[in-house]
Amino acid sequence: MADILVLYYSHRGSVAALARQVARGIESVPGMSARLRTVPKVSPVSEASAPAIPDDGPPYVEPTDLADCVGLALGSPTRFGNMAAPMKYFWDGTIPAWTQGHLEGKPAAVFTSTGSQHGGQETTLLSMMLPLFHHGMLLLGLPYSAPELSATPAGGTPYGASHVAGSGGDPSLHPDEARLAFILGQRLANTASLLALKA
Repeated sequence: MADILVLYYSHRGSVAALARQVARGIESVPGMSARLRTVPKVSPVSEASAPAIPDDGPPYVEPTDLADCVGLALGSPTRFGNMAAPMKYFWDGTIPAWTQGHLEGKPAAVFTSTGSQHGGQETTLLSMMLPLFHHGMLLLGLPYSAPELSATPAGGTPYGASHVAGSGGDPSLHPDEARLAFILGQRLANTASLLALKA
């Protein structure tokens, strides 16, 4: 089995719900497995530190996760049209992986959740793509051949899967959002599989 890293930060559960659907899509492709990982919160108090192991959910990402994966799905909630600070902090520390080319030539996709329909989903997805381009990754989006992309009253963009959580932060995915996240994971896994065959 080849691992695709599903790396995400989730504050209220919406991004985690998308990550699970992306992982289902990945694992629908023969020979592909999803490796779910997260990042610790960033504390405004410099003395504070997160426990070495999260209280619940997936473990924290390790440098070996970047080196070992054959592809990456990256998820973060929106913070003023940008990825959340914990995810940005993680990518700011990936210089060793960048210098060693651990992610170069591997496919990647992104996903997000916002509190409102016009809360910056597309700019957040684009902000997450930037470090991936610098790492030499091959970015994938969602094609309009997925009918949900044109018809959904909820989240979903050609740049990646998304969810509209509302002001209450509801993590329950609309069926279209769940389907688009699944399609994104499936597309990522199929691409990683094809690239592995050509290598």
